[in-house]
Amino acid sequence: MAAEGRFRARELGIEPGVLPPGPWNAITDVADVQVGHVTLVEGDDVRTGVTVIRPHPGNLFREKVPAAIAVGNGFGKLLGLSQVEELGELETPIVLTNTLSIFTAADALVDYMLSRPGNEDVRSINPVVAECNDGWLNDIRKRAVRKEHVWAALEQSRSGPVEEGAVGAGTGMMALGWKGGIGTASRRLPEKQGGWTVGVLVLANYGGFLTVDGVPVNRSWGLSSGLETRTPPGGSAIVVIATDAPLLPRELRRLAQRAFLGLARTGSFMQHGSGDYAIAFSTHPAVRRRAGTERTLTSVPFVLHEALNPLFLAVVEATEEAVYNALLKAETMTGYRGRRGEALPIDRLVELGRSMGRPWRRPAERR
Repeated sequence: MAAEGRFRARELGIEPGVLPPGPWNAITDVADVQVGHVTLVEGDDVRTGVTVIRPHPGNLFREKVPAAIAVGNGFGKLLGLSQVEELGELETPIVLTNTLSIFTAADALVDYMLSRPGNEDVRSINPVVAECNDGWLNDIRKRAVRKEHVWAALEQSRSGPVEEGAVGAGTGMMALGWKGGIGTASRRLPEKQGGWTVGVLVLANYGGFLTVDGVPVNRSWGLSSGLETRTPPGGSAIVVIATDAPLLPRELRRLAQRAFLGLARTGSFMQHGSGDYAIAFSTHPAVRRRAGTERTLTSVPFVLHEALNPLFLAVVEATEEAVYNALLKAETMTGYRGRRGEALPIDRLVELGRSMGRPWRRPAERR
């Protein structure tokens, strides 16, 4: 979906932070995690879609993973939040879509889970569905997302490289005055700090003043306050965090809270109208809750509080880079009522970085 000439941050020499990324620099660097997209571009007014994150490819209701949700600014709809807060676990994949389609998506997710082998007697499902409002480029009142789109995203979910930009749930999203969407990144800790991996996927659709690795882009280009945007203020950001570190809900909540620091580095101040949520989960086998088995306190690994610091740093860095990837991979898009979402101009960005001493280059210049 990304046009030729659109690049990820690291292809341009933009490498925020100090920790190294995983092989794909994506949430799927965390073992077992899968991502699936369905992109809907129809006529001149439908610009939306669905993105699915699966903590593992099995039956999540029979093999639940610990999880936590942090709320930065609660102007949003996140279905399933209260049960995750109460029990500290996910029993369905995570679905991302637009604001008015979360109810259809939740219904589809319930149908999907009830149909899984082993769930024949299940009478309660807690679907976790999060949203951003893509109504600037998408005729959101059409509610174009249907059950079959959610099922297709679930069935097509895969490990490996993740498509970014104006795809899936990110198709019609805007961020920081530019075309936004889906972005992902990861960080791998040194072996002496556990060797764990943290992966992040961001649905970027929020306002603010764009800053790239410390370079004040909007201010340098005359958008000084972050309020003088070409698009309506507000929007939202959903950050999904995966790790293979054996963390329980209390620790995962602390990880989730650090995602907002990563958003702040990109220029977000969580303005009124922005629904900012972070969902964190662990894929470590020792902390999963399997149907028909019991966990005891002694069977669960214990992570010292001090050992969380590298994981906190990994979340901040990966969140920041995931946003840059969303912006850099997204194409210019025309949509509802002829509105345009302009792609972040890469050549202009690279030149700005050079003028401020950054070693940014287009890939052809880096060879």
